[in-house]
Amino acid sequence: MSQPTTEAKPAETLSRAAFWRIFGSTFITIFLAELGDKTQVTTLLMSAQSQAPLVVFLGAGAALVTTSLIGVLLGQWLARRVPPATLDTAAGAMLLGITVWLLWDIAHL
Repeated sequence: MSQPTTEAKPAETLSRAAFWRIFGSTFITIFLAELGDKTQVTTLLMSAQSQAPLVVFLGAGAALVTTSLIGVLLGQWLARRVPPATLDTAAGAMLLGITVWLLWDIAHL
């Protein structure tokens, strides 16, 4: 017996409370994940070197928006084809694999 897949609601049909809950959790998660990462450090260095912080901001912002768009589109495509439990398991396995790989790399420096 197959499990019914849950379709994601389009933004137009979300209640105001649901919209802000999803928006807030996404913003906080991505903000904390990106804080102090290599992208932010690279942007800091590019801004310092170029002496054109607005241009660096626009370029970095466009790049981050583009990568987020790719993530959203790929997520929607996968959500239509793969059950949520399988996506959770695959994401966990990938993160675990990356963790093991990084720990292995650190241990063998």
